[in-house]
Amino acid sequence: MSVSPAKENILKKIRQALSHPVPVPFPQSEGNNSVFQPPVDDMAVQFAQEFTKLQGRFVYCADAKEAVQHLLELVQSRAWSKLVCREKDLQNLLLGFAPQLEFHNALHDSDASVTSCELLISRTGSILLSSAYESGRTASVYAPVHICIAFTHQLVYDIKDGLVQLKEKYGNHLPSFISLATGPSRTADIEKTLVVGVHGPKEVFVFLIETPSSI
Repeated sequence: MSVSPAKENILKKIRQALSHPVPVPFPQSEGNNSVFQPPVDDMAVQFAQEFTKLQGRFVYCADAKEAVQHLLELVQSRAWSKLVCREKDLQNLLLGFAPQLEFHNALHDSDASVTSCELLISRTGSILLSSAYESGRTASVYAPVHICIAFTHQLVYDIKDGLVQLKEKYGNHLPSFISLATGPSRTADIEKTLVVGVHGPKEVFVFLIETPSSI
């Protein structure tokens, strides 16, 4: 296949440029380090600050029993009768402290969904979710209220740190779906007016449990 003279001229210039690269004028400006510096405060504090800035509702819990107690109070105050939780391990944790809890099956007419997560990103106040958990694809999106139960050992500073941990955890078998949930769903597409809960939950809660020292 013949190459046009114009294309050949362009390729020639590219080859010449590659053989005689121009030195970078500011070598110290190049690198792979993040422009965001590690936080000074505790990552749990930073996550709480960033998460609440985005209209998220944060609850710190000293242990799992306290978390379930707060959840029960929330369910009772909102008069919820259709609570969805599709993760067996999480169901067992909740029922261990609150056997009176009953779980609803259908997301489309639920009051709220309770899920775990992969990690929490402190710098952005985000929840990192994946399809490795049964609720990873749908429960955090379709229910009007999303309640995430997480532990302090799941906190990482930046998204990059989270992706590195997922790679270490799953190796070459990464989940087919990985997403970040950063506060309630919102959009300003209509007349530049911010509307919350358009294509996702109107409220997002994070119950952060202090990881036991034995773990």
